[in-house]
Amino acid sequence: MDTLSLILIVVGALNWGLIGIFQFDLVAAVFGGMSGVVSRIIYTLVGLAGIWGFTMLFRKHTRPDFMHEHDA
Repeated sequence: MDTLSLILIVVGALNWGLIGIFQFDLVAAVFGGMSGVVSRIIYTLVGLAGIWGFTMLFRKHTRPDFMHEHDA
């Protein structure tokens, strides 16, 4: 679940980057506009993944290896 959430978070971040830099919404372009059913499902999944990702910040024992604090 964590891996799927991170993938969706990256998709969302890249889409927002494209919107910010080029004013181009890739999800809307591929899946039928911002009001299209598939686009709305993807936006919802990305939002839910963001909430799930937020919870990962507080789960020390289950964080992916790259998120653990390492002693220098």
